[in-house]
Amino acid sequence: MRIFGIDPGSNRTGYGCIETDGRCHRIIVSGAVRAPAGASFPEKLLNVHAGLAALLSEFRPDSVAIENLFHAINAHSALRLGHARGVAMLAAVEAGLPIAEYTPAEIKRAVVGYGRADKHQVQQMVKLILGLEVAPTPNDAADALAVALCHSHATVPRAGLSRRAPVGKAETSWRHYRPARQ
Repeated sequence: MRIFGIDPGSNRTGYGCIETDGRCHRIIVSGAVRAPAGASFPEKLLNVHAGLAALLSEFRPDSVAIENLFHAINAHSALRLGHARGVAMLAAVEAGLPIAEYTPAEIKRAVVGYGRADKHQVQQMVKLILGLEVAPTPNDAADALAVALCHSHATVPRAGLSRRAPVGKAETSWRHYRPARQ
């Protein structure tokens, strides 16, 4: 299954596409759609939409996962983020893809195991899970990959976040770990 994760923003929207079989995860692409310097807000939204639409067409994911809007201290920023989410969702709908939304706490819990993990912890776990030598940059790309991993964990059968077990390896029973009777 190919999953396209999106971390929306009006100045920089992170994206990350992974392929997974539920046990092993492989990165396809990651990066950020950046707004041109000095662009008006509508131009920034157009840029996000066009950039994501082109990426979705090129990498042909099976589904899209996007970070959900959470409470914001600044109402103006929340509205702008909502607009960016809207154009990202529009690009996915135009491509005929199903969309799943996850809160930041759900994403952190799925990837790190703790819903209040900091950005560095998320980046390090994304690096570890995907078998990368360095954490993905920019931060928005790492966040988008975390969104995709969260969706994988939530939807792909037997979706473990460990890379240790290769596909097709037989599972062992808990009996193997039980101490022998004396």
